[in-house]
Amino acid sequence: MGSRLPSSLESSGWSTRRDIGMVYDWIVIGNGIAGAAASYELAHLGLSVLLVERHEHLQGATRHSYGSIPHWAATTPIQQQLCEEGMARYRQFSDELGMDTTFREQDLLLTVPVDANPEAIAQSFSPCLISPQLISQDTACEMEPLLNPEAIAAALTIRHGHVNPEKMVQAYNHGFQNAGGKLHIDQVTALKQKGDRVIGITTTTDSFHCDNVLVCTGGWTRHFLNFWGIPVEQYFTHSESIECPNPGIQLNTFVMSAITLRFALETNASRPEHQTSWNSPGLEIMPPVLDAGALQFSDGQIRMGQISRVLTDPSAVIDADQSETNIRTQVSTLLPCLKTVVGHWHHCLVAFSRDNLPLIGPLQPLQGLYLFSGFHHPFVFVPPLAQRFAAHVSGPPDPFIQQMNPHRFSPESI
Repeated sequence: MGSRLPSSLESSGWSTRRDIGMVYDWIVIGNGIAGAAASYELAHLGLSVLLVERHEHLQGATRHSYGSIPHWAATTPIQQQLCEEGMARYRQFSDELGMDTTFREQDLLLTVPVDANPEAIAQSFSPCLISPQLISQDTACEMEPLLNPEAIAAALTIRHGHVNPEKMVQAYNHGFQNAGGKLHIDQVTALKQKGDRVIGITTTTDSFHCDNVLVCTGGWTRHFLNFWGIPVEQYFTHSESIECPNPGIQLNTFVMSAITLRFALETNASRPEHQTSWNSPGLEIMPPVLDAGALQFSDGQIRMGQISRVLTDPSAVIDADQSETNIRTQVSTLLPCLKTVVGHWHHCLVAFSRDNLPLIGPLQPLQGLYLFSGFHHPFVFVPPLAQRFAAHVSGPPDPFIQQMNPHRFSPESI
């Protein structure tokens, strides 16, 4: 499988060209968590897959993410089923992929600010698959002695999943290559077309042919597809955080805010009245928000943040010094020990959609071009949906995948 030449290429005379090589069933663009998972699942089914990534070392939203797996937070039947499927996979991934994913579960503290009503905040989590438990200020500080008790009225707690994002991608890549997949480090410069069908890609150094191309480019997706004249309702925030590789501090819990401002920002920024603004570079659609929290990895490093900005230019310049000051000021209100710990500011693009469901499926009007992106909680939903997507394109249609079609919104709103 994968060594044949499509009839469209044979009839064009391209079969004698040196750049043909083999014709892959799938070429996957992007090796973040989405591309790594999708390429593995496709190869795992016996399909020939080429995974193309621009950077030799992991970059972007996956690299700078927290690796957080809030499997308990699902509020709809679809999300709840996917969370259960995903957690079942995480618990056996290290064996399946042949490499340690560093998956673990630890206590999460969702802090309630002093000016909020703890009972009302707790009630807002009642639709979740598993509702967090409301605990007192004293109990929260017993669980996390580094918390500032004067900064919180109470907290909610629950067991929370976590992986090291880089280790997770490495594990997926390991399983992918063991299944016969090929990884190519290069930048995609063009989609190769014959009529209205995509038949491959061109990179800065080579050319590859395939039956299907899967775009997994995260926050850069809108910019990438617009270049090819393909409108899609995927958006992005500029996400900023601080990474502390050797903090010399041990947190007992994950600490996040019970009130997440980023989700409301995404909802408001993707409303229909803002659609034309997204096509104009240099705009700030909404004021930035900061969700204060900190998460320590199993190797000791701490990531804290985060600021979310809605800037329509994916290459917008941000004042790193001011952002770092703002993050440290708010995080140190909760965890004073982190105010001066050595760390480095990082910035990336985080993708989202209008309705909190990812965009998965064929991209009109081109045949053979697919999208797998825009995940609300990627480390929760990517693993089960990557498995479902691979099965969907290889066999009977999957009802979940069908509901996530990239063009499910009305054309007038694009």
